[in-house]
Amino acid sequence: MGGRPTKSTTFLIPAIMAAALTTACVSASGETPMINTLVADSAGTAGAGTPRQVGQSRLGNYLAGRHAQQKNDFSAAADLLGRALTLDPGDDQLRRRAFLAQLSEGRMKDAIALARSVGDGDDISPIAQLAVAVEHIKTGNLAAAKAELEKFPERGFSGFMKPLLLGWVMAGQGRGADALAALEPLKRQSGLRVLYELHAALIADLVGKPQEAMAHFSSAAKTGQRATLRVVQGLGRHYELNGEPEKAKALYESYLGENPDSVVLQPALERIAAGRKPVALVASAAEGVAEALFNIASTMTRENSAQLALIYGRLAIYLRPDFDLAQMLVAGILESMDRYENAIDTYSDIDRTSPLYWSAQLRVAGNLEALERDEAATALLGRLATDFPDRPESLISLGDIHRSNKKYLESVAAYDRALRVIGEIEPRHWSLLYSRGISLERSNQWPRAEQDFRKALELNPEQPYVLNYLGYSWVDQGLNLAEARKMIERAVELRPDDGYIVDSLGWVLYRLNDFPGAVKQLERAVELRSQDPTINDHLGDAYWRVGRQNEARFQWRRALTLKPEPEAIPEIEKKLLRGLDAVKATGRDS
Repeated sequence: MGGRPTKSTTFLIPAIMAAALTTACVSASGETPMINTLVADSAGTAGAGTPRQVGQSRLGNYLAGRHAQQKNDFSAAADLLGRALTLDPGDDQLRRRAFLAQLSEGRMKDAIALARSVGDGDDISPIAQLAVAVEHIKTGNLAAAKAELEKFPERGFSGFMKPLLLGWVMAGQGRGADALAALEPLKRQSGLRVLYELHAALIADLVGKPQEAMAHFSSAAKTGQRATLRVVQGLGRHYELNGEPEKAKALYESYLGENPDSVVLQPALERIAAGRKPVALVASAAEGVAEALFNIASTMTRENSAQLALIYGRLAIYLRPDFDLAQMLVAGILESMDRYENAIDTYSDIDRTSPLYWSAQLRVAGNLEALERDEAATALLGRLATDFPDRPESLISLGDIHRSNKKYLESVAAYDRALRVIGEIEPRHWSLLYSRGISLERSNQWPRAEQDFRKALELNPEQPYVLNYLGYSWVDQGLNLAEARKMIERAVELRPDDGYIVDSLGWVLYRLNDFPGAVKQLERAVELRSQDPTINDHLGDAYWRVGRQNEARFQWRRALTLKPEPEAIPEIEKKLLRGLDAVKATGRDS
């Protein structure tokens, strides 16, 4: 609809929420990843287990597999390219492509078998070498892993990865001083200081050098604006294991004060209260390499290298199958690729005892909604609301789904429950009030809606969506037009390329009888949102008022082709038949 988008744009659970609750080195909270690599799906949103046909033609399977690979359907790509390789086992290029597909899909046994036969001298070789090294680490053959890693080139991404993994392999061999020395190249690379300090601290803890570990943890915590989640977890466990639980508690509480929605540290606080000791964050070389691979994958999500991030995440899970943070990361990457069924499967692998179980199930519901399985999503959210009565997020998501399906009364009821769970409203809750305000306005409960919008603006006075929605609603009702104009003009300043907000400004000028000004703004709104029926309808009305009647009728006809809301159609048809002068202009918001 024009003026106000139907679906709120704020929204508490971004597409890849957890890709990872975790970014170890850059994101302070590690709980709001952002990967913008949405890609069309070649096979709908099929899960990994969906049956597919493979043919007898080497070329047909290859082409189909390449197409699936380009569309990030790695399950189909692995099947099809694997079949093509069976038909032509001597094709090196095909072997490399099949290897990448198997690795991306997490079929590690098949991928590692192929890795051993992928030739040198091409772009795939470092990944194949890495897969072979990871297999040696998993089986405990650290000498073979070290030999494989030493073949890595010193340049490019391998030059960043090589010292990190070699350090952990040496630590596993009991060579603590050599392990820490191996990390030194990271210290000299721009932007990698936190990564260096974190892994130096974890290695020092593993090899029994607590004082060195403390020094590195302290440096890691001071690097950047605030300590990252993994640094907080590592330093906190270091305190706990070395008889300083109160310091650990203060550290955890400080992090939660800055990241109040985090779910990861609550078990640590419960552990301290019960007087229990934790296990080390990293207890072996294999776990250290998994941690390093996870850190690398987290970095690559921010570089929009989604498939490489997926590969490193898969390798991390292979080394440490219970690594819930890596599972969240991999699932989030799959979600960003529109592989919703695969993402659901990976989120569902997270054990109920994990502190991330709650977040994972919330994302399962989000993926069910993306698959248009709203009944299953709402049923799951309802169960989460019952099982976790102290957390409002499932109720907020439930309200969002009802709102997107125009079940506004049900939406309001869910938001009401969420706000009761929250209790004291804080500035970060402006988006919830905004969302409830939309549903209240849509269900003809304007006095309550207006209260929510005003309260949201108290909490976040410069929020353009709230300024726009409240201002447009006033215009729609012929109320407070001068104030509405100021609010919408400010919203346009904040979001000059948002077609809905520019439309609102055009419409308020129309209602104030500034028809030339309305035309100017509405023409720009149509440029920005050419497929919106209401904005085209508004421009038609403005054209009529400045005497451009043929253009007005063109816009109204166009509005009808764009599938406006059913209640708007009769009035547009009347304008086409009789002209705007014969039809009482309304400020309706179709």
